[in-house]
Amino acid sequence: MATTLRPRPAALTLTASAEARIADLMAKAPADAIGVKLSTPRRGCSGLAYSVDYVAAAKPFDERIETAGGTLFVDGGSILYLVGSVMDWVEDDFTAGFTFQNPNATGACGCGESFTV
Repeated sequence: MATTLRPRPAALTLTASAEARIADLMAKAPADAIGVKLSTPRRGCSGLAYSVDYVAAAKPFDERIETAGGTLFVDGGSILYLVGSVMDWVEDDFTAGFTFQNPNATGACGCGESFTV
């Protein structure tokens, strides 16, 4: 009997707006930047926060998501907290920033800067 493997779910889905913002960031990136990296460092009132920074070198366990405007790296240590999430870029009259719809988050702080899994 043959074993059929399920397709691996996408680590993270990016909206068109998030992809456009990555392209904009890469257009202004330092010369040594190979992409931008999403990680979830421990900070904030709920424990984990989203952080997006330029990256000069990929690490072996980083997930790579290729977009038309550049590469998004997802920190290998953060991927379990982010599987199935949707990353968007939202701008309005008062704020601009990446937002996340994370099915793994069980709670978030009131300001939306940090989350719990």
